[in-house]
Amino acid sequence: MNRRIAFQGEPGAYSHQACRETRPELEALPCRTFEDAIEAVRSGDAALAMLPVENSTFGRVADIHHLLPESGLHIVQESFVRVHINLLAIPGTPLSRIRTAMSHTMLLGQCRDFLARHGIQRVTGADTAGSAKHVAEEAEPSAAALASDLAGEIYGLDVLARHIEDQGNNTTRFLLMAPEPDLTRRGDDGMMTSFVFQVRNIPAALYKAMGGFATNGVNMTKLESYMVGGSFNATQFYADIEGHPDDPAVRRALDELDYFTSEIKILGVYPADPRRH
Repeated sequence: MNRRIAFQGEPGAYSHQACRETRPELEALPCRTFEDAIEAVRSGDAALAMLPVENSTFGRVADIHHLLPESGLHIVQESFVRVHINLLAIPGTPLSRIRTAMSHTMLLGQCRDFLARHGIQRVTGADTAGSAKHVAEEAEPSAAALASDLAGEIYGLDVLARHIEDQGNNTTRFLLMAPEPDLTRRGDDGMMTSFVFQVRNIPAALYKAMGGFATNGVNMTKLESYMVGGSFNATQFYADIEGHPDDPAVRRALDELDYFTSEIKILGVYPADPRRH
């Protein structure tokens, strides 16, 4: 049985942390890109992929909604991971000596107040753990990285300042992807269903399509649009709803949606993370 779970980034990335918290029994497999993590599952090198989709401070993760429908994988679980950001530097470095901090753009944006208060210049890195690895290898006393406790542990860096994120509830939502769907009812906090759809080219199609969820009392927790195929006319929508497709209310809402759409694709049916509420 395959015992590996793929994630994007270097060892110590927040996606690595999500793997440890969610599936600690599996070996984490670092991948260069999201596409590589998906391909690892499709090829059988990993049983699951852990993909970040949105952050409570910074918003959705770019490109991920384009990848999900085409991945051939299915959402089988969601995981909300508390993102604590730390300032990491080579051992023995005082905070007063730090002049630059390197990290992924998303993390740099989440620590603006702290960095400004200490006069630290932001430097964009490829990812969080990769920035920690770079700081460790360069061993420049004035350079630091913004990353997780796990990254500091892996690369032998000191934590100069802990939990420096601007927002006290900074959380990233991850989706666990598998080769096969799991439609069983599980968990103690209800079920979620995620899908993408394209509305028919008729007046008020989106308004009418959404009406079925309102009239049937189905809570839609997310609705996002993005262009597909480079066309301004072809818009695809991504949605998360509370409930299982077999629930009578959800079934009626999806039937009504089907009438006003040209395509619907279920991406996954999975238990709601307890931290969602």
